[in-house]
Amino acid sequence: MNLRITPLNIIGAVGLGLAAFNILSPKDNAPRHIDISGFYLLILGCLIIVTFITDLIFRFTLKDLKRIWIVEMAFIVFAVILMVILQKVV
Repeated sequence: MNLRITPLNIIGAVGLGLAAFNILSPKDNAPRHIDISGFYLLILGCLIIVTFITDLIFRFTLKDLKRIWIVEMAFIVFAVILMVILQKVV
């Protein structure tokens, strides 16, 4: 089995871990509890699905692992810049 770790896999795993930690942790004043409302948890779930789908698209279109890393890192930087610009506008 050819296991290839990519940046979108890492982001998806961190998002999945954050969502699982938030759902499974006790809600009563836990010292390390990160309180995320249901709406933001839904957006986090959509982010996990989108990262999974885009990672699959990049894996099918690009075969070289180095090129996948470069394209996915550029995609992540572009998405972050776009989110910051949209946050400043609204």
